[in-house]
Amino acid sequence: MNPSPSPQSPDAWSAPRASAPLHSVLQLPGSKSLTNRELVLSALASGTSTLRRPLHSRDSVLMLEGLKALGARVEEQAGDGSFGPDLIVTPGTATGDVSIDVGLAGTAMRFLPFVAALSNATAHFDGDPHARMRPMQETIDSLRALGASVDDNGSGTLPFTVHGLGAIDGGELTIDASRSSQFVSALLLAAPRFTHGLTLVHRGDRLPSLPHIEMTLATLRARGVSATSLSESVWRVEPGEIAGASVEIEPDLSNAAPFLAAPLVAGGSVTIDGWPAETTQVGALLPELLTRLGADAHVADGRCTVSADAGFLQGHRFTGGALDLSHAGELSPTFAALGAVCETPLTITGIGHTRGHETDRLEAMQSNLARLGIECTTTHETVTVHPADAASIRPAEWEAYADHRIATSGAVLGLAFELAVDDIDATSKTIPEFAELWTSMAGTGVA
Repeated sequence: MNPSPSPQSPDAWSAPRASAPLHSVLQLPGSKSLTNRELVLSALASGTSTLRRPLHSRDSVLMLEGLKALGARVEEQAGDGSFGPDLIVTPGTATGDVSIDVGLAGTAMRFLPFVAALSNATAHFDGDPHARMRPMQETIDSLRALGASVDDNGSGTLPFTVHGLGAIDGGELTIDASRSSQFVSALLLAAPRFTHGLTLVHRGDRLPSLPHIEMTLATLRARGVSATSLSESVWRVEPGEIAGASVEIEPDLSNAAPFLAAPLVAGGSVTIDGWPAETTQVGALLPELLTRLGADAHVADGRCTVSADAGFLQGHRFTGGALDLSHAGELSPTFAALGAVCETPLTITGIGHTRGHETDRLEAMQSNLARLGIECTTTHETVTVHPADAASIRPAEWEAYADHRIATSGAVLGLAFELAVDDIDATSKTIPEFAELWTSMAGTGVA
């Protein structure tokens, strides 16, 4: 990653700059995490399911197409959502050879191999070039420990082939999920279909993104499965049917992060409509986290509003210090961007696992901020962003590195500084409508 300025790519997206406080109310598409969990459960269920207001993005399409290759039938049905049709999923099973493209989707590459193992198919998995760098050894080791045959040429990464067993005994399994909670969720989602269920034990010195495991357990229980946490590192799923269900998918609260962060840069307020009263999404932490930086946040009547009487553009600086995002690493690029508008350095801790996400997110943020002229330092587990010095800021291209959250963090700083995101289409991974929604929001504060 090169921190030096680079010429703007011809297809780069010029981030809209705000010259007045924002006053925006908007809705967001469905949660990626919930959509993909419910798609898997629907494909493994004992009956047909309807997913209302699901996410329609690259990640969810990759999951859906993978499940179809493994035998599920998926139909579209008009619904009342603003971002696409509802989905009707009927379980089925596949035989023969199938090919599954997981793109750069962590949920698809970790969840689908266990669905494949329960089928009678031989499933060939591959994805985008960077997907071959993402950690997959625990998935491969877990499949083998459960009795499945996996061909990976000894790489421990994509591409690999899973030879379906038709059935899995289950029982007890120990894994190391230190690099991703998705290793845990993948096993728990498939476990009701194991003959003896599953007692899953995590070994290792940390377990990132614990709320995502709680989300997985909650979705299982909502479909009649006995799924419990025996401790912070041991879970038990009993064997049994997964009920077909009609499920309404919540808006993606993690995708709300750049929008709710915007008032700290531009001033004014942004409201997300459809905010759930109760949720397992880590994005629910946003009001508390933004309040700690000095913004005002209010959640009531299905809405979340974040406001700042004066933002960075009105001369105000926010509170720096230390912020532990070990359980909410996906929010870290947005908060790293906000570090530039704080009055003292902002250090984000507990995010070493995000080095293995769509890109090395710590290095990506450091490199992009350096191009703008903003000092940023990293350790293996932390990133520290120093307050922006207006005199040193220079126009720059913000590189997305094929990572949706790096792209959206660039848009946040683009409200104040001249920058262009080289690949805003990276946001299609979880929110294809991002550029349109962002421009609409920013338009409420553009003279």
